[in-house]
Amino acid sequence: MNKFISPSIISGSIIPPASKSFMQRVIAASFLSDTKVNIIYNSTCEDSDVAFRIVKELESEAVKELNFGESGLALRMFTPILALQDKEFIVSGKGTLMKRPISMMEDPLRQLGVTIENNNGFLPLTIKGPLKGGTVTLDGSLSSQFLTGLLMALPLTKEDSVINVSALKSKQYIDMTLEVLKSFGVEVINKKYKKFIINGGQTYSAEKIIIENDWSSAANLVVAGALAGRVEIKGLNLYSSQPDRNIINIVRTAGAKVEFKNNSIVISNRKLNSFVYNSADSPDLFPPLVVLASACSGKSRIKGALRLKYKESNRAEVLVQEFTKLGVKISVDGDEMIIEGGKIIGGEMNSHNDHRIAMAGAIAGLISEKGINVKNAECVSKSYPDFFKDLEKIMYN
Repeated sequence: MNKFISPSIISGSIIPPASKSFMQRVIAASFLSDTKVNIIYNSTCEDSDVAFRIVKELESEAVKELNFGESGLALRMFTPILALQDKEFIVSGKGTLMKRPISMMEDPLRQLGVTIENNNGFLPLTIKGPLKGGTVTLDGSLSSQFLTGLLMALPLTKEDSVINVSALKSKQYIDMTLEVLKSFGVEVINKKYKKFIINGGQTYSAEKIIIENDWSSAANLVVAGALAGRVEIKGLNLYSSQPDRNIINIVRTAGAKVEFKNNSIVISNRKLNSFVYNSADSPDLFPPLVVLASACSGKSRIKGALRLKYKESNRAEVLVQEFTKLGVKISVDGDEMIIEGGKIIGGEMNSHNDHRIAMAGAIAGLISEKGINVKNAECVSKSYPDFFKDLEKIMYN
């Protein structure tokens, strides 16, 4: 499916979807719970649906093979949970997930008594528990998602555990995990994100969990307001542990007008100036930040580009390739992405089946000279199925 976004002014209000990061964590915790949990949310997406499907399949004792689609979080989070069972599982996926590394899970799981084999560091993998508590060391520089899985699984082992972590990235995502665990009555002691102390023999229990709305999806709408008019975004938690809520501070630093009203945020366009931001702990902000930088006066610099290699696409490479085609001066120097503000001419861009690239291309289309035709736009269903529908509601040519 292709979507053409013409140069437009935007005006109106939108409620972003439920956070898939929170949703997947809560789904996993509910599976581990001793009680029936009522999960309340305003929408779902492909990644959340994967987690729901995995839980449903695990409830059938006959299941042996599990396919995680293209959900990196579900894969890395559920693998230690699967290892709680004295049973062999074959774990696979599809598309870009087959190219995303999983070797960081190998040694820690083996240290905890798990048998694991993989395909030269990639899927498919075979895993067999039972997972045992103990002391384990892992590298957190590539992803925090596997640490999330261990934090969720180890409270259910008989033994106490200590996780020593080096070079942890995306610490706020671990805050999200700890927040979910606490809501289910599970305790983890966090020692400055370098050591996590977990008592074994704990139980999960909750009656009702409300999933807050998604700052990662809202980031595109925030940038749209900063560039092309005025947008009111409703239903966001201003005190959320989601790292992408930093988008508000970034657009305000660049010069956009930001107002807070009751349960909503209003972002309006004003003259924008270049900015410098380290997005290593919030890599999902890179695509909307590239669009923002493209409209700023001067040269913006975004650090953390090395975190983008193993996303739904090689996101740094794709951003440079596709935004260059649109007339943007953009390059990568080591860990830094450099964008020179100016005109976005427009034309055709390939999403590379990356939902965040597709959304960024659409927002860029609003201020382009010729409009932008986003190829394979249906990939937004991974996180925000109604994105184009919502955007078109507030567009005025």
